[in-house]
Amino acid sequence: MTALDDQEDLEEQFAQWRHYVQRRRELHQSDADELEDHLRGCVDELVAAGLRADEAFLVAVKRMGRLDDLSREFAREHSERLWKQLVLTGGTDSLEAETRSRRDLIAMLICAAGAAASVKAPELFGMRLAQDISFYGPNASLFALPWLAAYLAWRRQARRPLIGTLVALFALGAVAANAYPLANTSQSVVITSIHLPIALWLVVGLAYVTDDWRSSRRRMDFIRFTGEWFVYFVLIALGGGVLTAFTVGTFQAIGIDPEKFITQWLLPCGAAGATLVAAWLVEAKQSVVENIAPVLTRLFTPLFTVALLAFLVAIGWTTAGINVEREALILFDLLLVVVLGLLLYSISARDPLASPGPFDKLQLPLVLSALAIDVLVLLEITGRITEYGTTPNKAAALGENVILLANLAWSAWLLLRFVRRYTPFAALERWQTGYLPVYAAWAWIVVLAFPPLFSYV
Repeated sequence: MTALDDQEDLEEQFAQWRHYVQRRRELHQSDADELEDHLRGCVDELVAAGLRADEAFLVAVKRMGRLDDLSREFAREHSERLWKQLVLTGGTDSLEAETRSRRDLIAMLICAAGAAASVKAPELFGMRLAQDISFYGPNASLFALPWLAAYLAWRRQARRPLIGTLVALFALGAVAANAYPLANTSQSVVITSIHLPIALWLVVGLAYVTDDWRSSRRRMDFIRFTGEWFVYFVLIALGGGVLTAFTVGTFQAIGIDPEKFITQWLLPCGAAGATLVAAWLVEAKQSVVENIAPVLTRLFTPLFTVALLAFLVAIGWTTAGINVEREALILFDLLLVVVLGLLLYSISARDPLASPGPFDKLQLPLVLSALAIDVLVLLEITGRITEYGTTPNKAAALGENVILLANLAWSAWLLLRFVRRYTPFAALERWQTGYLPVYAAWAWIVVLAFPPLFSYV
C-alpha cells in the first residue's frame, strides 16, 4: 500500500469518527472540532514515532482517556474493523456514570408519576373520561408531554430563557385546548385532538435540542429520538396489552371484574407513564434502537413502494376517484406521513459520506408515488370544497396535504440529484430538518385559529 493509499484510508477513518461524534447529543460542533483536532494531533505524534497511519489511528483512539465510553460505542458501530479488539478490551462504567444513570431513573419515575397523576386530576373537578370527550380529547397531550419536556430539560440542564419558552408554549396549548366552547360532536374537537399533540411534540423538541435548536444535526437527532421513542412506546403498549389480558382473565376466574380499574386507571395512567418510560429507554439504550431503525426502513421501504405503485395502477385501471370523507382523509394523510417517516429514518440511519446505492434509487419511486397520491387527494379535496363548501376537517386536510406536497416534491428533486451525483446527501438532510418549523406552524394555526374561524363547529 502506497503512502497516498495510507493517507486516504486514514482520512476515511477520520470521516467516520467525525460523523459518529457529531451524532452525539451531548457534544456541540465546537466540541466535535476540538476532539478531532486532539485525535489528529495524537495520530501525527505516533506517525512521527514510526507507526503506520492505521496503527497510529487505533492507538490514538485508545489513548483518548476521558472518551473511553465514546470510543467503545464507536467501535461497536464499526465492528468489522480490526481495532475493535483494542478499544473494547477493559474498562468499566465509572462511578460518575452510575450515579448519573441512577439520577436519570429517579427523575423519570417522578415525571412518569406526575404524568399519571395529571390524567386523574380532572376528576377532582367532576370530569369523567368516558363522558367529557370535548375536554379529554384536546387535553390528552397536555397530561404527559409537559412532564416529558421537563425531564429532557432537566437532563440537558436547559437555561432559564428556554424553560420560560417551554412553559409559555405549553400554557398556550392549554388555552387552545380549553378556551373554546366545543361540543363533544364538534369537528374542532377532533382536529384539535390530532394537531395539538403535533404542536406540543415539537415543543418537546425544543427541550431536547436545548441551545442547539438551529442546528440541522440536532434536529436530526430529535427526529431519530422520535422514531426510537415510537418503537419503544409500541413495545411497551404491546406488553401492556398482554398484561391487561392476563389481569382480566385471572381476576375474572375468581369472580372479580377488573374492567373499571383497567379503563379508568391502568390504561390512561399507564399510557401517560409509558410516554416517559419510552423516552428514558431511548436515552439509556440508544445504540440498541439505532440498530433497529435501518432494518425497519429497509424492510418496509420496498413493501410500501410496491403497495403505492399498485394503488396508482388500480386508480388508472378503474378510473375510480378517491373517497375524501373524514376517515379516508385521515388514512391517506397517515399513509403519506409513513412514507415521509421512512424517508426520514433512512436519512437518519445513513452514512452521509457514502455514495448513492440501490436503496437510494429505490426510495425515489416511493417518494414519487406518494407525491402522485398527494396530488390526487388534493384534487379531490379541492373539488369537494368547491362543490359542497368547506368544513374544518377538509380545510385541515387541504393544508396538510399542501405542506406534504411541498416537502415530498422538493425531497424527490433532491433525491434525484443525489442519485445522479449532482447534489450531496447533506442537502436532503438539511431540507428535512429545516422543514420541521413548517409542521409546527401549521399545527398551531389549526388549534388556535380553526375553531373560531369555523364557528366552533
